[in-house]
Amino acid sequence: MPSRAIYVEVYVAADIDRVWELTQDPVLHARWDLRFSRITPVEDLAEGGYRFRYERALPLHTIHGTGTSLGERESANGARTSALRFTTDDPVSPLGTGRGYWRYVPTGAGVTFLTGYDYTPTWGATLDRFLVRPFVGWMTAWSFDRLRIWAETGVEPERWTPLSVLAIWLPRRPRASRCSRFPVRGRPMDDAPPALAALEAP
Repeated sequence: MPSRAIYVEVYVAADIDRVWELTQDPVLHARWDLRFSRITPVEDLAEGGYRFRYERALPLHTIHGTGTSLGERESANGARTSALRFTTDDPVSPLGTGRGYWRYVPTGAGVTFLTGYDYTPTWGATLDRFLVRPFVGWMTAWSFDRLRIWAETGVEPERWTPLSVLAIWLPRRPRASRCSRFPVRGRPMDDAPPALAALEAP
């Protein structure tokens, strides 16, 4: 059975420019996104994006990978998109080569921020389907809610470590359950921008 692409959506009661800044700046991005410890741009691309290196620090190992990113503003209604490709040859990483997008849709006084992405599993299809993919999806959703809190309240993401999931007495802590995990219609990658197909491989 083909793997299901990961989809996460959250409503952020903040200006779209603020959400764009917190997600498009590589240094700020790494502060709220649990999937990364560091993101370092290394080269500009001709079409306006950039090539980057990323790290995910683990207790006994740091995963290293590379990627390309392209942010673009589009559509008359003010919606914006960002396309991404990434890869790693690190055998410890459960994610191999992948691609995805972010979409920013003005909604009322805020913005609906969503992502769809997929990747080649490196630990085998069965382990990916039942363990890795659900956990990576949870990491994404938890991180999106941590971003939401930062954008809405100014509380910096470092205030909320992964251990805060155990602090059930703190109702304002980040919670993956605040995010939608399935698109209202269609499939997770249906909303991907055309730029994703043309984006250079990392």
